[in-house]
Amino acid sequence: MGAPVSDIQPEIQELHNRIASLSRLLEVSLVLNSTLQLRPLLQYILEVAVELTDAQDVSVLLMDRKTNELRFVATTNTPIESLAQIRVPLDHSIAGTIARENRTICINDTSQDPRHYRQVGEQVNLEVRSLLGVPMRVRDRVIGVVESINKQSGEWTVDDRNHLMLLASQAAVAVENARLVEALRKANEELAKLDRLKNDFIAIASHELRTPLGVILGYASFLKDEAQGSMSDHASAVLNSALHLRNLIEDMTNLRYLQVSEGELTMEPLPIAEIMQAAAQDTASMAEAKSHLLRVQLPEPPVAISADRSRLTMAVTNLLNNAVKFTPAGGEIAVWTEQHGDEVWLRVRDTGVGIPAEHIDRIFNQFHQVEDHMTRRHGGMGLGLSIARALVEAHRGRVWAESPGPDMGSTFSIALPILAT
Repeated sequence: MGAPVSDIQPEIQELHNRIASLSRLLEVSLVLNSTLQLRPLLQYILEVAVELTDAQDVSVLLMDRKTNELRFVATTNTPIESLAQIRVPLDHSIAGTIARENRTICINDTSQDPRHYRQVGEQVNLEVRSLLGVPMRVRDRVIGVVESINKQSGEWTVDDRNHLMLLASQAAVAVENARLVEALRKANEELAKLDRLKNDFIAIASHELRTPLGVILGYASFLKDEAQGSMSDHASAVLNSALHLRNLIEDMTNLRYLQVSEGELTMEPLPIAEIMQAAAQDTASMAEAKSHLLRVQLPEPPVAISADRSRLTMAVTNLLNNAVKFTPAGGEIAVWTEQHGDEVWLRVRDTGVGIPAEHIDRIFNQFHQVEDHMTRRHGGMGLGLSIARALVEAHRGRVWAESPGPDMGSTFSIALPILAT
C-alpha cells in the first residue's frame, strides 16, 4: 500500500519548484544568446536572481582594475545612480573578500560580521540584514561579484547558492561579451579614423605635388621640343620621370577606389565611345612621350551602357596607362569594342612585354608586380589594375587579361552589360 498523498505532497511541490527554477535558468541562457546589450541583460538576470533566491535586492559589482576596487554597475530595487559612485574596497568588505578569495560567502546575520561595509546601506538608506555573494568568473579570473541582499523568509539555502552561482556565471559571460563588442567597436573606430587620416594625407599630398609637377611637365615638354642634341635627351629624361611621378600620384589618390561599391557610383546612360575617347585623351601625353601609336576604333553603330562616367573612364585609363608603361618606345596600343550577346567588350591590346602564364590570374591583385621589386625596370605601385577591377566590378562587369607570353604583348578586356533600349 503506497504512502498517503498528503505525505508526498511536499516532495511533489519541491519537485515542481525545482523544475520552475531550472526553466527560469534556461530562459536566462536563451536571452543571453539573443542580445549583446549589457544593461538590459544584466537587469533581466538580476530580476531572475531576486525571484530564485527570494531576495529583497540583487546587485552586480565589477572590478575596477585601475583602483583595485569594486563598483556597482546594476541593481534591482535601488537606483543605480545612488550606488554608481560608491567604491567598495577589496579589504574590509564582504564583496571584496568574495572577489579577493574567489569564493561564495553566505551570511544570515550581517550585524555579527565585521567585514560588512555599512557605508553602502547607509548611503542608499537600506538595512542589510543578510547577504549571499558569489564571484563572477571569466575563465580563472574574477571580474566582479553578484550579491543577493536580505532573504525575504528564512535563511539562505543550498539552492539559493547554486542558483546565484549559475546566474553569476551568466552575468560574467554577458559582461565579457559586451566588453569584447565594445573593444571591437573602438578598434573599428580607430581604424576608420586612421583610414580618414590616411585619405586626408594622400589627398593633401597629391594636391600639393600636382602644382609643381604641372610646371615641371610643361617646361620639360617645351625643352624637349625646342632643344637639340644631348639637351633634348636630358629634357626627355626629365619628362619621362615627371610622367612616372604623375602616375604614382594618381595611384595614391585613387587608393580609396579599391573598396568602391555599386552604391557609390552615379550611373547614367551614355555611349561607350565617350569613355574610350576620354581615357585615350587622358593617356595621350604619356603615349606621345614614348612615341607610341595609339589607335582608337569607336564602335559602329554606337553602343550605350549605364555607367559612372568618371569612374569607368578611370578604369579604362588605368588599362591604357598599364599598356603604355609596359610597351617599349615606338610600340602600338589599340583600343576597340566587340559585341558579345547582351554585353560589349572593350579591349586594349599592346605590343609590350607580355605576361608570363603564371602571373595572368594574379596581375589584378593589389601591389602585385610581375618583375622582382629589386630588379624591375618598370615603376609603379601595382595598384592601377586592382583599381580598374574594383571599378569594373562595381559596374557589374568583368575584367581579364590575355597574353601569348613574354615579349608578345597583352590584351586586357572589360565586359559590360549593354543598355537595353
